[in-house]
Amino acid sequence: METQLPFAIFIFLINFLRYLLVAGMAFFVFYYVFKNSKSFQKIQNRFPKTSDYLREFGSSFMSCVIFGIVGYIAYKTPFYPFSRAYNNINDYPIWYFWISILLMILLHDTYFYWTHRLIHHKALFKNFHALHHKSHNPSPWAAFAFDPMEAVINGCFQFVMMVIIPTHFNAVAIFYIISMVVNVYGHLGYEIYPKWFREHWLGRWINTSTAHNYHHHYGKGNYGFYFTFWDKIMETEQSK
Repeated sequence: METQLPFAIFIFLINFLRYLLVAGMAFFVFYYVFKNSKSFQKIQNRFPKTSDYLREFGSSFMSCVIFGIVGYIAYKTPFYPFSRAYNNINDYPIWYFWISILLMILLHDTYFYWTHRLIHHKALFKNFHALHHKSHNPSPWAAFAFDPMEAVINGCFQFVMMVIIPTHFNAVAIFYIISMVVNVYGHLGYEIYPKWFREHWLGRWINTSTAHNYHHHYGKGNYGFYFTFWDKIMETEQSK
C-alpha cells in the first residue's frame, strides 16, 4: 500500500489540477471578466445557479478520484506489460510521438461517440448519465460532472488507447491536456468560434460549444467530442 497509494494520488492530482486550472480559468474569464461583454456569444441567455456550479464541481472531483484509480490500474498492475506503452522515447521516431497524439484524438472521438450514445439508452441513462444532464445549461465546471459509472467508462479509454496505440507517457499527458481544453470549451456556455468558421467547410467538421450546449439543452443528438463526422455519418447531428 505504501508504494501503491502515492501513484494513485499522483494520477488523481494530475486530473484534478488540469480540471481546476482549465475549467477555473475559463469560468473566471467568461463568467466574470466577459460576463456582460458583447465580445462573445452566450449560447443561452440565462446563467446557471450557484447550486449548479457546486454540483458540477463536486461530481467532477469524484470523477477525478475514479480517474486516479483507473490510472493506477493502467500503469501499476499486471495490465501494463501487456499494453503498447513505451518508456524510452527513442523506441519510435520522434515524428511518431506527435502522430500518436493525433491517433489518440481520433480514437478517443470514436470511443466517446459510441459510449456516449450507449449511455443515452433508456436502460442505462438513469444510472450512467443522468447526473451529467442535470446541467441543462452547462458551465465549465461540468466538464467532469459524471455519474460514477460514466467516469469509469470515460477512464477506461486509457486501456483501449494503450492496447491499440503505442504511447509514450508524455504524449499521453499532452493528449489529456488537449482533451481537457476541448471538454471545457464544449461546456463553456459561450461560443468563441466566429460565425464564418462555423460555416466554413472545415469548421463544419469541428464540434462546437453550441452543438454540445444543444445536446445538454435538448438531451439528444450531437454525441461527438472533437469532430462531427460520426454525428454526420449516423445522422445524429442537430442544430435545434
